[in-house]
Amino acid sequence: MTDPRPVIAAVRDGRGLDGPGAALIAQGLADGSVSDAQAGAFAMAVLTRGVGEAGRVALTRAMRDSGHVMQWDLPGPVVDKHSTGGIGDTVSLILAPLLAASGVFVPMISGRGLGHTGGTLDKLEAIPGYICDQTEEQFLRIVKNTGCAIVAATGDFAPADRRLYAIRDESGTVESIDLITASILSKKLAAGLDGLVLDVKAGSGAFLKTAEASERLARALVQTANGAGCRTSALITDMDQPLARSAGNALEVAEAIRVLRGERGALRDLTLALSAECLRLVGRAGEGLAATLDSGAAAEAFARMVKAQGGPADLIDRPEAHLTAAPVIRPVPAPEGAVAQIDVTALGHTVVALGGGRARAGERIDHRVGLDRLARLGEAVGPDAPLAMVHAADDTAAEVAIAAVQAAYRIGAAATPGPLVRDRITADG
Repeated sequence: MTDPRPVIAAVRDGRGLDGPGAALIAQGLADGSVSDAQAGAFAMAVLTRGVGEAGRVALTRAMRDSGHVMQWDLPGPVVDKHSTGGIGDTVSLILAPLLAASGVFVPMISGRGLGHTGGTLDKLEAIPGYICDQTEEQFLRIVKNTGCAIVAATGDFAPADRRLYAIRDESGTVESIDLITASILSKKLAAGLDGLVLDVKAGSGAFLKTAEASERLARALVQTANGAGCRTSALITDMDQPLARSAGNALEVAEAIRVLRGERGALRDLTLALSAECLRLVGRAGEGLAATLDSGAAAEAFARMVKAQGGPADLIDRPEAHLTAAPVIRPVPAPEGAVAQIDVTALGHTVVALGGGRARAGERIDHRVGLDRLARLGEAVGPDAPLAMVHAADDTAAEVAIAAVQAAYRIGAAATPGPLVRDRITADG
């Protein structure tokens, strides 16, 4: 069968999606034999009728197999972590070297930011000389020699998803859980993983705001990835406040380095939880992760990765010499009181407005700008304790950002933060 219309009609009529039909659609998306009109009709049919668990697995496998799938020959398991995106989420920069220092291999294929959440590659590109675009041969060598690498996806990985992703945006079908699941997993599973942990955010700064929506996505991801042959679990984690104290590319790299050098806080705590989950999936014990982090072994692994990808060899020891500071740094005044609520998405949009993110794909960003020393829920603020520090390119941008941060915080009775990890979803339920 080479005509996609019967496959589209079957999904439209609620008859689901089988393996051959998914393969036809995915290959047609990759080679152009499925037209834009047919791709949009397929996406709308999936959105309105769904394809069920078996259909999600079939579509994920087909989209994964529409391009190259990595093969590894390494003396240890290959694992990765994926986050659905949040503010101050710099976990990847700590988790990858921490796991590498713990005897597993982490070939992390990441993306750039779009909208209110930052991208891992944008953060790393704040490091002078760091090259995200590596050939497959270079990628393989770096992972083998250093234990981890964080790179950009090439056009060879899941090309069906690249096309369908754009079609979803144009056809108003972005919200489909089935399509979101296949999109996320097809790219990750193309990395040839033995285990995958998903960090699904919930709260005011998350892509999915409610606990119900986050749990629904987490369960779909876990069921589908395991059905496609990759051991996978998910943690549903809090995004009712920024994970880190900073938001902005160079600022987040600096904070990740501080955590690698021993700084405590929510960023460290969640990194340890996600790293332990990665190890559990491949039958390793995670009890020694904190000691590995405190020993400096993870910092050394990070330094080796940065050097291998073109960055400075002494970044860990001299971050201030390499991470460019913004020319204007201003405090955000606060009335006397305590932090009762934070509009985390608004903080993300503030960073974008400063130039630290993108409203549209392809826009250049200013790695210097952003926010740091962000006040957390329940903390006291006032004349001597600002809400944050704004790092801006000029005074005008700083003034606009100060007003935006003030509007994002509600001061009142001290709020009690919820748990950092809200739930754990496994293949067993």
